[in-house]
Amino acid sequence: MKSLLAVLQFIRCRIAPYFKILKRKFKKIGAKGLSKDSLFYLSFFSIIFLIGIVVFSSKLTIKSFSLEDFSFLTANTSAKLSPSNLFAEPVKNISEETPGMVFLQQNSLKGIIPPVMITSRTLGTLIESTGFDPENGKSITEYIVESGDTISSLAAKFNVSVNTILWANDLSKSSVVKRGQKLIIPPVSGVIYHVKKGDTLSAVAETYKGKVDEIIAFNELSGEGDVFVGDIIVIPNGRIPVSTKTKTYTTTKPAQVPIGSSYFICPTSSCRISQGLHWHNAIDFNEPCGSPIYAAAGGTVQRVKYGWNYGAGNYLTILHPNGVVTMYGHISSSLVKPGQQVSQGQRIALIGGKPGTSGAGISTGCHVHFGVEGAKNPFAR
Repeated sequence: MKSLLAVLQFIRCRIAPYFKILKRKFKKIGAKGLSKDSLFYLSFFSIIFLIGIVVFSSKLTIKSFSLEDFSFLTANTSAKLSPSNLFAEPVKNISEETPGMVFLQQNSLKGIIPPVMITSRTLGTLIESTGFDPENGKSITEYIVESGDTISSLAAKFNVSVNTILWANDLSKSSVVKRGQKLIIPPVSGVIYHVKKGDTLSAVAETYKGKVDEIIAFNELSGEGDVFVGDIIVIPNGRIPVSTKTKTYTTTKPAQVPIGSSYFICPTSSCRISQGLHWHNAIDFNEPCGSPIYAAAGGTVQRVKYGWNYGAGNYLTILHPNGVVTMYGHISSSLVKPGQQVSQGQRIALIGGKPGTSGAGISTGCHVHFGVEGAKNPFAR
């Protein structure tokens, strides 16, 4: 608008002398003589022509401004956006959003399309979207005793029975805990049971005073037959029976099979231990996420399970010929499937455990939780 006013002011200055001439002419010859004066007609039509040019030019300027600055509102509205149009190089996993609008230099409106990067998710989330997390209270906790702690105070703190803590740690009612001692705290009152060869869920439920349907639901089993040797399950509200001969509680843990020092190989390339022996009979080996995990010994893949799994995250288990079971926790993905035969040193999974990623479980970094069920962990120091 300012540019238009400037143009009009310029024209006014240019044609003002002509109006003065016309005014003098008008007084000199009178109105009747105007029709016979050729100079009058020439001046009159020249002024009209100049005014027409000014008006027409200003319309062109306004129209050009509109097309140039607001063409993005209508340009290519029928064309489908593609990720290749948003970046210099092709980018995968991009989801397009409705364009947003921003002001440029306080006088122009411009459309923008912010790309949304979709991070990859592990198979755990895709298969078991109902996996549990710590907020649901389904974590088996390894607790380090502090000053002033007692079995009773810990039972109250974790909302479980005193017997639940005693049974999980092979303690008696006369046991006294000490500062720095590690204790296993089950997620609910009941029994932690280690499945042995020949066990059935109905028999275990009967022995430990549990209910089959509650065991299936709490442990996310597909059915009564979904148990394997080496599995660790929770029996909600279960009780450990007292031996009629010794008058002591029967153990839920499996017998230990003697194995040679070379029976198992390290499950990672560097064999770098990041955490010593902890629950349950496990050693942590840290490697960058995505690094391969190797079978410690030959055997049959029993279970590949994704989700929270009491904090173990995604994991798999292998049954070896001697009856010992190895467990590989916090994996990002499995390279094997249940029932598959594997050989020692075969790549079976990839390292996971990065905090915040699906299936990481309770983890502070990339590593594999290597557990041994039914024998001593050869990497324990």
